[in-house]
Amino acid sequence: MLQFLKYVLATFVGIIVFIFLSFFILIGIGSAFSTDEKVVVEEKSVLKLDLNQPIMEVGVDNPFAEIGGPFAGGENVAGLKDILQALKTAQKDNNIKGIFLKTEGPQAGWATLEEIRNQLLTFKKSGKFVVTYGESYSEKGYYLASVADKIYLNPAGGLEWNGLSAEYSFLKGTFDKLEVKPLVFRVGEFKSAIEMFSRQDMSEASKQQTSELIGAINNNFLKNIATSRKIPADQLKSLADSLAINNPAAALKYKLVTNLGYWDEFETALKKDIKVDEKKNISFIGVEKYLKGNVDTDGDFNKRIGVLVAEGEITSGDGNNESIGSDKFIKELKKVRDNDKIKAVVIRINSPGGSALASDVMWREIQLTAKKKPVIASMSDVAASGGYYMAMGCDTIVAQPNTITGSIGIFGLIFNIKDFMNNKLGVTFDGVGTSPHADWPTATREMSQFEKDMIQKSVNEGYDTFTKKAAAGRKMPVEKLRSLAQGRVWSGIEAKENGLVDVLGGVDDAIRIAAKAAGLKEGDYRVRYYPEKKKPIDEILNKLMGSNEDEAIAKNLGELAPYVKMYKKVMNMGGIQARIPFEMEIR
Repeated sequence: MLQFLKYVLATFVGIIVFIFLSFFILIGIGSAFSTDEKVVVEEKSVLKLDLNQPIMEVGVDNPFAEIGGPFAGGENVAGLKDILQALKTAQKDNNIKGIFLKTEGPQAGWATLEEIRNQLLTFKKSGKFVVTYGESYSEKGYYLASVADKIYLNPAGGLEWNGLSAEYSFLKGTFDKLEVKPLVFRVGEFKSAIEMFSRQDMSEASKQQTSELIGAINNNFLKNIATSRKIPADQLKSLADSLAINNPAAALKYKLVTNLGYWDEFETALKKDIKVDEKKNISFIGVEKYLKGNVDTDGDFNKRIGVLVAEGEITSGDGNNESIGSDKFIKELKKVRDNDKIKAVVIRINSPGGSALASDVMWREIQLTAKKKPVIASMSDVAASGGYYMAMGCDTIVAQPNTITGSIGIFGLIFNIKDFMNNKLGVTFDGVGTSPHADWPTATREMSQFEKDMIQKSVNEGYDTFTKKAAAGRKMPVEKLRSLAQGRVWSGIEAKENGLVDVLGGVDDAIRIAAKAAGLKEGDYRVRYYPEKKKPIDEILNKLMGSNEDEAIAKNLGELAPYVKMYKKVMNMGGIQARIPFEMEIR
């Protein structure tokens, strides 16, 4: 009888759970098909720009965000494309009085921040305001906040102002303890992506290039803030060196913020500025909602600039939402190339590189496209190694001053796990073959010097191919190109100075260059992004199928998540790689 009751109870609970989940799924699907409803922007509205989230090139809709439930996840993520479009549209919208900027800790690279910051400065030329309130600001957050007319900081909060840093993790000690021997093959003094396996600290070459890179980014950071806040750059650097901004009062004293106050005080002041009754709520409108029915569709439908987004690590095959699969990229590129309505192409690159083979395959297709119509490269946060490989096939390369690029070099990596398997797990290996090297390359025995030399030979040949194609694309002698290569990483400013980049600017600058190359006049064309943004119903299925593995890792493992992601990347480093020192984060 007890067993019977258990079955009955389990069945009852299962039915309740099924009904509960079905309810949320149906609501989500219903909301997915109601996205055509045009949003009416009320008078005296304020565009709310919430940047305290990861910022991608193209946004992702989460249809469960507003209704909650077990699949809710985070809020709708507006991509860089959406943010820039909303700012351009709001600038001309009489119902939008200004912008409320929420930017305490944006999760984006420095070039992305530069794009948004520049568009905010353009927005201010309309005479409308930009204000911001934060309980605290990271340096990335403050970089955006610094353009605001009023910068409110919570009296009990803080403002990070101590200079930029870059830190790498090294796994050699871990591999030594596990008796795993990483075999590294590389070309380039500065190709430091493999140092995490072979060293326990940074080499002098790695320290040099990283120091110069973050120095260039920091100089641009200070210069732009100095202009916005009317504070000399030398004084800003001195404040960071001395840790003088150690509390909100100091931030106010040195004019990094304009006001100290709590949210209610900020809200009261904002109501007064836009002449809203103190008893009424401010009509805030977010980017996602604002863009529904408020997108500029001017320009000839039959004259388009296609922007093909390439974001993530480079792999062969189709890849996924976090990577650039060469097969999928080529399929999209061919669509753009064969579409006669698309008169020019912008390849928007945000990639640290990856598979050298996949990079070369995509380079070839970019070259074929460039023979048919203008192709312009637009570099985002990072377009290095394999990412630069893609760019060098384009007619013109555009980068932000803060873009991380270059890293022209390759490496190969193989793990010898024989001692680990033998001594730690008790697993041994034996076998036969028809030739002396039939099992080469192998991870289960020590390779001979001859076999290692053959791998190094392949890496050398890959580097020779990479540099020759880069030299041809840059129209410079191979020897000069190789003096800039060696795996060396450059900022966009440095790359422009040494000829690896043609123009400093953002994606809009690249679009204008593409239009001019195609003989199109300003306002006479439309811009279309590829691949097209996923439909809400696709995101529902992704949520149900749990396709966002990184989100699940972050949620379940917390602070350990970066190391699990690092492990996954190490395991994906098969074959010859063209990538920068990975997990480079400048903060």
